[in-house]
Amino acid sequence: MIVEDQAYTLRLARDARDLQAAQRLRYRVFVEELGADGPLVDHAARLERDGFDDLFEHLLLIDNRSDPDGLDYVAGVYRLLPGDRLGRGGRFYSECEYDLSPLRKSGRKLLELGRSCVHPDHRGGTGMFHLWNALADYVLDRGIEVLFGVASFHGTDIARLTPSLAYLHHHHLAPPCLRVVARAEGYQRMDLLPPEALDRKAAMATTPALIKAYLRLGGFVGQGAWIDHAFNTTDVCLVMDTARMSERHRGFYTRGRG
Repeated sequence: MIVEDQAYTLRLARDARDLQAAQRLRYRVFVEELGADGPLVDHAARLERDGFDDLFEHLLLIDNRSDPDGLDYVAGVYRLLPGDRLGRGGRFYSECEYDLSPLRKSGRKLLELGRSCVHPDHRGGTGMFHLWNALADYVLDRGIEVLFGVASFHGTDIARLTPSLAYLHHHHLAPPCLRVVARAEGYQRMDLLPPEALDRKAAMATTPALIKAYLRLGGFVGQGAWIDHAFNTTDVCLVMDTARMSERHRGFYTRGRG
């Protein structure tokens, strides 16, 4: 997969240097910007790493105007794990936080998404659009049927996040056949307000743009949030069934494929 325009190149990571460049961007966003940490984070080298990196594929948004001799040439990244890469006894990253039994038992082709981020200098332009288009091609090329992955609210102040979490629970809860459930050790209820007490505008104001983008494409959330104190986030598990998309949403995945 290689997509190019004047400003950016989109491709999968090819080697250890590409992976380090992705980890450098993740450090810039998740550690320096959002205050995250973890047992494998390398602060000296400024690399945000974890034990799943070698299992995933890494979709890179490369800034064609950057210094090719440094590690700052990656402007955006998506971490991708098709189910057929797991092998016998393997597990998805999301299984650290959620029981994925409904997805695993479905027999459908799964793709886990994660560690999505864009450098601040490349937000608000075409960078994320290119990443989404490349992701759509990846999904179509591999016949993926269900996409999922944890997405984060910054911080663990549940009082501040209550309107957003309650709105997601009451209006975007996954159907039972796709309803993954947060594990008990980090479980946080999301039905913290009754439906009649919700203000959609207020709820969406504190909902990250990435989560709103998945909802616009017809995505759902699992039952319960998961508190990640080490990463300083409150996570929800997003699930998107390509077969349940509306025609308008499905057009995103079938553009140019008629």
